[in-house]
Amino acid sequence: MHWAFRIAEELISKHPDRETFVCASGISPSGSVHIGNFREVVTTYFVVRALQQLGNKTRFIFSWDDFDRFRKVPKNIDSTFEQYIGMPYSEIPCPFGCHSSYAEHFEKEFEQSLREFGIVPDFIYQSKEYQSGRYNTQILHALKNRKQIYDILMNFKTSEHSMEEREQFYPVNMYCEVCRKDTVHIHKFQDERLSYTCSCGHSNSIEVALATNIKLNWKVDWPMRWKAEDVVFEPGGRDHSSATGSFNVSKEIASNIFNFQAPEYEPYDFISIKGSGEKMSSSSGNNITPGELLKIYTPEVILFMFAKYQPNAPFHIGLDDDVIRNYTEYERFNQAEQIHLKEEISAALELSSVTSSIRRVPKFSHVASILPLVNFDASHVREVLERTGEEFTLKEVADVCERAEYWLKNWCSEKVLKVNEETNREHFGILQDLEKKWIEGFVQLLRSEADLQDDEELMRKVYDICHVDDPKLKKSNQKRLFSMIYQLVLNSNSGPRIPLLIHSVGRERLISLLTF
Repeated sequence: MHWAFRIAEELISKHPDRETFVCASGISPSGSVHIGNFREVVTTYFVVRALQQLGNKTRFIFSWDDFDRFRKVPKNIDSTFEQYIGMPYSEIPCPFGCHSSYAEHFEKEFEQSLREFGIVPDFIYQSKEYQSGRYNTQILHALKNRKQIYDILMNFKTSEHSMEEREQFYPVNMYCEVCRKDTVHIHKFQDERLSYTCSCGHSNSIEVALATNIKLNWKVDWPMRWKAEDVVFEPGGRDHSSATGSFNVSKEIASNIFNFQAPEYEPYDFISIKGSGEKMSSSSGNNITPGELLKIYTPEVILFMFAKYQPNAPFHIGLDDDVIRNYTEYERFNQAEQIHLKEEISAALELSSVTSSIRRVPKFSHVASILPLVNFDASHVREVLERTGEEFTLKEVADVCERAEYWLKNWCSEKVLKVNEETNREHFGILQDLEKKWIEGFVQLLRSEADLQDDEELMRKVYDICHVDDPKLKKSNQKRLFSMIYQLVLNSNSGPRIPLLIHSVGRERLISLLTF
């Protein structure tokens, strides 16, 4: 059984009378949301889809934690933004001048990407929720129970604590009403009022029930929102999932302070960029955004990459030859008969579908190998594919060409091969006599074959050129023949499948490059 359906069935079993299953995820808009963060959203999304397929009503909520404090200036943001550290993301100017705030810029960037995946949750902007006064009753409740909250927090820590620290503990952050930073010192909580002094010199005493500048600390905020939204499921990253991590702490606070049972929880592991081995981070710049990935992969292929792994299984994103491998794997499974697929793979494909219509598109590997040889012209790619018996509309071909071209030029430039302008006599000169006869045999085949449409028949005749009875030697000879052809035509040890090479370069040009 696929993991999303396992979770969905567990939820249904534990909550048989629940009318609506509220599933949640959330991210702080500290910078461009990367593909590692995407696992937070997509884990919830797959569970929601599984619940729906099992006949249940769902609500998928996504919280933007834009009332969190700005902690660090990301590498791609001007260093002058250090002046805003300590302010809520929702009140910092847009670093690129195109949105109303820092938060909105990165929120809209990610929301646009989600729409391309068909993921459209109910977005909740926590800055609006907090400043509307919606949570003030819960904030007041937490302040009245602040010492009990302190005790719960300390039960998960090994460091020593004191009665003095307990007396001075407040489970909230406050933003100064003048400088809007959280550089404040709370003096006391009395008569449902909080008194504070900011480092900027401003002091005040505010009535909690009417306040718009107070935010609960994370491990108190999380369980408070579970109750406010009646959440039944939410995943969390590995860093929140240890025995002393945020989830277990918040679970205790939910039960003992807010009198609410914590939702079912699924930990997920991190995703790294291939070769770095590091966790992705918005602030470090070590990331790939969903938007960047969508320039290379279709939404379905990306979703499948996430759906096929258990949430607690780490994996890396590679933009080298992994792109060809990932496309080829998806295409192979997607074209196979359902009866021949494992249940988990079949379910992963179903969960990864973005539209109900079946899209006919050429294979990515074929397009990527043809494109450089026809000067990145989509119409020429279509013509080459037609010569091999594959017919597609120009739009169907162009969509794949656009992604393949972006990948080749930006991430895999070594695969941008060019057809030689003249014969490579130097390389031909170092070949053995038998190898030269193979090349001559290939040229003779090109000249004698009137019809090159049947790929299988063509390749059988190509294999016959270097045929021997020894299976191992036969395979070695075939590889050697292909390598020689690629070197003589493309100055490379590899290239597109021989039929594609013939149709891309053209029979006459190929003959001229291989005739010595």
